[in-house]
Amino acid sequence: MSRWLPDGWLAGVEHLPSPNFGERPVDTAVSLVLIHNISLPPEEFTGAWVEDFFLNQLDAAVHPYFSTISGVEVSAHFYIRRDGRVIQFVGCDKRAWHAGQSTWRGRENCNDWSVGVELEGCDTQAFTAAQYDALWPLLKALCRHYPMTDIAGHSDVAPGRKTDPGAFFDWAAVHRELPGLRLPGEVGA
Repeated sequence: MSRWLPDGWLAGVEHLPSPNFGERPVDTAVSLVLIHNISLPPEEFTGAWVEDFFLNQLDAAVHPYFSTISGVEVSAHFYIRRDGRVIQFVGCDKRAWHAGQSTWRGRENCNDWSVGVELEGCDTQAFTAAQYDALWPLLKALCRHYPMTDIAGHSDVAPGRKTDPGAFFDWAAVHRELPGLRLPGEVGA
C-alpha cells in the first residue's frame, strides 16, 4: 500500500470515485490528516450505506435517518471498514468534501490542505484492531508521499460542531506509530 497512481490514488486499495470533490488551491501543500468516524444508520455497521452516501446514491427511503441527509454531497479520501478494508473515494491530489467549516492552527478551510480518513464507527464504541492494522500503513504511505506535519480529529478542526473520531480513538497509538506527526494539543513544528 505505498505505490501512488496519478492524481493521488493509492494502489492496493479499492477505488470508488466520488463526484464530491474539487481542485485544491494552487500551490497548497497537503500537510494535515483528518480522522473522522461515520456509520449509516448511526451506530450500525452493516451494508454499503456509507459508500452509497459518498457516491450520491443513498436511497432516502431505506431508513428514516437517510431522509435527513438526502441530497448532502460529501466525501472523504479514504474509508476504513470495520474489517479493515480500505476504500478510496477521492484522489489525494484533489479536495474531498469532508471537513466542512473548519480551522486548524490558525488556517481555515481544512479541506483545501488535508486528507480525510473516515473510520467506520461512532463516538460510543471502540474501533477494531483490523481498522488500526489498515490505518497505520495508510498513514505511513501518506506521510511518505505528502509533506504531512499534523494529524487531528474532525472535532479538533470543528469544535462544538463535530465530535468525531470520539473518545475511543487511540491517539497514543498514533503517537507511537507516527511520532513525526504533530497531534492535537502538541506545539511546535
